[in-house]
Amino acid sequence: MSTTPQTPAGTPPAAPAQTTAAPPQEVTVVSHSNLFYWWPVWAVGFLMAIFTAFDKHAMAIVPPGTKAWTKVTIEEQGVPKTREGYVLAEGKHVPHENPDDLNSPVVDPYLHMASKKGVGVIFSTVLLLVIVITNVPLRGMWSLVVILTIVLLSVILALAGAWEYIFSKLTLLDIRINMGGYLLISGVLFAIWLGTFLFFDKQTYIVFTPRSFRVCTEIGGGEKVYDTMGMTLERQKGDLFRHYLIGLGSGDMIVKTAGAQAHHFDLPNVLAISRKMKQIDDLLRSEKHVSGS
Repeated sequence: MSTTPQTPAGTPPAAPAQTTAAPPQEVTVVSHSNLFYWWPVWAVGFLMAIFTAFDKHAMAIVPPGTKAWTKVTIEEQGVPKTREGYVLAEGKHVPHENPDDLNSPVVDPYLHMASKKGVGVIFSTVLLLVIVITNVPLRGMWSLVVILTIVLLSVILALAGAWEYIFSKLTLLDIRINMGGYLLISGVLFAIWLGTFLFFDKQTYIVFTPRSFRVCTEIGGGEKVYDTMGMTLERQKGDLFRHYLIGLGSGDMIVKTAGAQAHHFDLPNVLAISRKMKQIDDLLRSEKHVSGS
């Protein structure tokens, strides 16, 4: 005799139970140094080096007194030909492989240099902007004040017709860096940036668990453990230029403990801070739910 329960006709089958993703049992928050925000410098430097290489121009170093001539007679395979060139002053010589022997082979121009002067101007502008952004914090309303000031100043200069004069002077700006210079600056900065991002920055952190959190506020320092009971998290007002423009959604976090001997921990430059704050909140909510059930 069968004991299998029968489903009444017309009754829909029960839907499978849906499982929700469990919150993480541990959230690590890393405080990065201001060097993280310098990635535009080495990135633009590498781009300028690549552009310089494809530009296929070379820089010639000439002694003082050199003049440009449109007609210079040279001899190629015994046949005189007219070219344009630079003529060195009397008594001056082009570079030789052996500077002390003028009979040694001459050295052709070999330093890769972009023909457009704007390449060096762009790199220098990015470098100066990053220096200002990483050293002058502009939080909250100050960011809007700076933007409004720039917009209003631009409108005033446009109405006064001053932009043409300014641009005419800026065209005189000529900054030249050869490809080796771009590669040296960008390569060394990238190596320092990568080592700091992957190793040194990770030595300053807070690890949150449902009941406690571990803190290490200096490189080589030991961990200290605190209770999450009464702990408060605060996200400081963001810097529009540093946190959003080049910080890719980073931010500054403050952690405070409760009690008579409350502690205050600053965690600047936390990447993906919105996601980290949500993960910590989910972690603590799950613990409260377990304790209350």
